[in-house]
Amino acid sequence: MATFLYRIGRFAFRRRGLVLAAWLLLLAGVVGAVAAAGTAPTADVTIPGTESQRALDALAEEFPHASGASGTVVVRAPHGHTVLDATGRKVVLGVVQDADALPGAVGATSPYDSKAISRDGRYALVTVQLDKAADALSDAERSAYEGLGDHAPAGWKVAAGGEPTQAPTEVGSTEGIGVLVALVVLVITFGSMVAAGMTMLNALIGVGIGYAGITLAGHVFDMTSVTPVLALMLGLAVGIDYSLFITSRYRHNLAIGLERAEAAGRAVGTAGSAVVFAGLTVVIALAGLSIVGIPFLAAMGLAAAGTVAVAVLVAITLLPAVLAFAGDKVLSRRQRGGAAGHDPEEESATAGFTWGRLMARFRVPVLLAGVVVLGVLSVPVLHMQLALPDDGTAAAGTSKREAYDLIADGFGEGFNGRLVMVVHGDDPAAVQGAAGRAAKAATVDDVAAATAPQLSGDGRTALVAVIPTSGPSDPATFDLVRDLRTRLTGTARATGTTISVTGATAVGVDVSDKLRDALPVYLLVVVGLSFVLLTLVFRSLLVPLKATLGFLLTIGASFGATVALFQWGWLSALLGIDTTGPLVS
Repeated sequence: MATFLYRIGRFAFRRRGLVLAAWLLLLAGVVGAVAAAGTAPTADVTIPGTESQRALDALAEEFPHASGASGTVVVRAPHGHTVLDATGRKVVLGVVQDADALPGAVGATSPYDSKAISRDGRYALVTVQLDKAADALSDAERSAYEGLGDHAPAGWKVAAGGEPTQAPTEVGSTEGIGVLVALVVLVITFGSMVAAGMTMLNALIGVGIGYAGITLAGHVFDMTSVTPVLALMLGLAVGIDYSLFITSRYRHNLAIGLERAEAAGRAVGTAGSAVVFAGLTVVIALAGLSIVGIPFLAAMGLAAAGTVAVAVLVAITLLPAVLAFAGDKVLSRRQRGGAAGHDPEEESATAGFTWGRLMARFRVPVLLAGVVVLGVLSVPVLHMQLALPDDGTAAAGTSKREAYDLIADGFGEGFNGRLVMVVHGDDPAAVQGAAGRAAKAATVDDVAAATAPQLSGDGRTALVAVIPTSGPSDPATFDLVRDLRTRLTGTARATGTTISVTGATAVGVDVSDKLRDALPVYLLVVVGLSFVLLTLVFRSLLVPLKATLGFLLTIGASFGATVALFQWGWLSALLGIDTTGPLVS
């Protein structure tokens, strides 16, 4: 492998113009194809084979008018007023009228018809049904929905929440800031703007090709809006990292007096070997998400794996060509002014060298301390809770977060996480009877209210809305979902119908259960393949075993720290974390 990569490095260095032109043509080709094809449509998040997904599919088929995005607009009256007095009715009905006039609005339900008014009369809920899914809404349509409360009278609060506020994930200024910070770090590390710029340029070209390729693939395969963004972030991270490895080795080779082409060949042959095997390990871990059995996670993993593979290819081919154009400017001024061929041991006073010697000297206590610390950090993993994000985790000050908080204040946390029981069967009478029994079965301590059954046109499907007493991310709501499913099994069997429980929390339960069931197999495959790969690289069993154990300890500590910070809220004030709760599945 090292010899093969050495030859690639020398070839790319000597044929720099050809290699650079080939990559630029590829970049121009995929970007041009994206421009011609347009933005790829985003797919809905689906979890095939789960109870919640079957129920959602039945709802879309039997209640097509409710298949689009559904939102809730909450109105709060100031002290001294209620939504039932003359002023309150004028404000609320004005919101209903404005919601009805929204582009793509199927209809808005008045709280005076649905009885969605709080006990103290200060809060009212207006339900808005749109004809498009949330990810199909344009920015203008989403802004119009979120702006329903912009003209509320002084003292009145109107906030729009729910599905229409869920904008697709897009590349924003945060990624740009990250690139600038990385560039500054590279300049400090290399002491050369040219070396830092070449490394960053190399990573950006690789990410550009990968991102454009994923966008094109989105026209053929179903992908969520998160998929290309995740691939971009991972591709940028490994692209910079891998290019940094090879550039550092190339600079070292130049510093000890090697001819430039030879320095490039050896850099790719040595550091490039580490890059290839590190990239393969990452690709295995990402592609392994296909094992989970959740299509959108599989698409995310495969897309990110493809971007990482491109980053590896760019690092071992394009980078040597780019470095060839840089000449000796890739070195810092101090290195260019120093004597070539100096002994690397002269650098023994550097902080890195000193740290390495210190760790090697006290290897036993350092090893024991590291294992203990990582082990302690891993303990919170035993208490990790998973859920899907809801409006309660949105940034403070956003419309959906304000709506979430207002609903919780006026009606209770459970109104933010409604569950839906879907009854389906061939006999309308049996469906109606089963739906009635299901509604009665839902009258348990953890349920605030259950609506009367709503039948489809042919009477073969009915739905019952259930309002929990706890919020959508509360473990008590998870337990309620499982309890209802267990309770309704006998009713479904006795009536010859199928009864499913769905809703955002139910979907989260199913995703968490799928991930939990797939995790042992995923770890076995990923860790096993990585172990085999490392065995081939090092031709040893002890080194791969150490690396694998270190990997598992690191993963455990990372998840443990995440639980402590974001679920338990440790150091939340210091880190500026305003909302804690279950981790996103």
